[in-house]
Amino acid sequence: MNWIWTIGAPLVRLIMGVVFRLRIEGVGHVPRTGAVILAPNHVSVLDGPLLSAVTGTHRRRATRNLIAAEVFAGVIGWILRQAKQVPIRRGTGDTTALDEALTATANGSCVGIFPEGRVGETPREGLQRIRSGLTRIAIPSSTPVVPVGIWGTQRAWPREGLDTRALRRRGTVAVVYGDALAAHPGESPASFRARYRSGLEAAVARARTIAGDPP
Repeated sequence: MNWIWTIGAPLVRLIMGVVFRLRIEGVGHVPRTGAVILAPNHVSVLDGPLLSAVTGTHRRRATRNLIAAEVFAGVIGWILRQAKQVPIRRGTGDTTALDEALTATANGSCVGIFPEGRVGETPREGLQRIRSGLTRIAIPSSTPVVPVGIWGTQRAWPREGLDTRALRRRGTVAVVYGDALAAHPGESPASFRARYRSGLEAAVARARTIAGDPP
């Protein structure tokens, strides 16, 4: 928690609480110390800032998120670098970013990754394909993974762009942290992805219910 997290996490948490009716559940599943991977679903560009702000405020932990490299430009890029975010070139098998994330877990950090890769076009139809980046970090490092279900942010900022009318309605947004998962000795990536997907589906279903949009 450097200066930008100490100031930024509560500030963003406050703004999100003004814009949305926030409902948070299970944040205690994130340990206050030691390596952990936060792995949420992805329904809006707001998901990363929201999850980082909630985790930073409630658990006093900075999250080193893997974020699309093209975002690291101008003032936003400077802020992301100060917050020690990790740029990743999506769709290229960016081993440099994954290696940096592995180093972060070895140092006991909280790492954030969106295993679906991109904001989903049709969140109500279910999760997208779970990509390999998660297992390439979690299995070699034996780091516990917390699946996080997020629902409601897509009403204000779906993949198509910001909807200012939805912002004015102050809708409910739910963030549900599920039980942590750890890879079993010798477990295959496919097996771990399947267990993670099941845990994430449960967290998303709970978030949808809390947000007033049950599956």
